[in-house]
Amino acid sequence: MSQNEVKEQVLKVLDESKVGTLATVKDNKPYSRYMTYYHEDLVLYTPTSKKTEKTDEIEENPNVHILLGYEGEGYGDTFVEIEGKASIEQSEGYKKKIWNDHMKDWFDGPEDPNLVVLKIEPVGIRLMNNEEDSPQTLDL
Repeated sequence: MSQNEVKEQVLKVLDESKVGTLATVKDNKPYSRYMTYYHEDLVLYTPTSKKTEKTDEIEENPNVHILLGYEGEGYGDTFVEIEGKASIEQSEGYKKKIWNDHMKDWFDGPEDPNLVVLKIEPVGIRLMNNEEDSPQTLDL
């Protein structure tokens, strides 16, 4: 599979899968939780509160790992593994970019001072379970 085809498949998973895991590291131990994701090309964004443990963990160690795409239909479901560097974005531009009405349960609006956006720049992406020669690594 060509790199263009791998990227197309990765983007398809990102388009179709909005919920995935986010793993951080604290004291050499992994911590995972489910998050909602939005993307622009291969860069991922996810909202959170600045009062969460994950923001403290990312400030201490920005290396994260994300799984997106496995829908539980069977062993052959396609998914992506993303290794990334996370940053905590507090500008209203980022907040407005990802704001939707589902977030009203947790935040007062994009101007809520507790709302931050985690921006994840990929450093490694693997496409899993898409063909016989899985995994496929996307060159970045």
